[in-house]
Amino acid sequence: MSDLKTKFEKAAQKAQQLSKKPGNDTLLKLYALYKQATKGDVSGKRPGFTNPVGRAKYDAWKKMKGATPDEAMQAYIELVERLKG
Repeated sequence: MSDLKTKFEKAAQKAQQLSKKPGNDTLLKLYALYKQATKGDVSGKRPGFTNPVGRAKYDAWKKMKGATPDEAMQAYIELVERLKG
C-alpha cells in the first residue's frame, strides 16, 4: 500500500473523531474529496429536488471532476489536518 493511501486512510479515521463537527460546507468538501479519491469522477443521475441532501452531495462531488485520486487524497489529508487544528 502506498504511503499516500496509508495517510489517507488514517485521515479518514481522524475525520470521524474530530472533537468539533465541521459545518455543512466543510462536510460536503470532505465527502466530495473522499468520493473522488475512492471512486473517481461522479457517475449516475443527479438526485431529484425531493432529495436535497443527495443533490448537495452529488453537486459537491461533481465539482471535483477531473481530479486524480492522488490529488483528492492529498487535499483530503490537508483538510483533515487543518480541522484537527
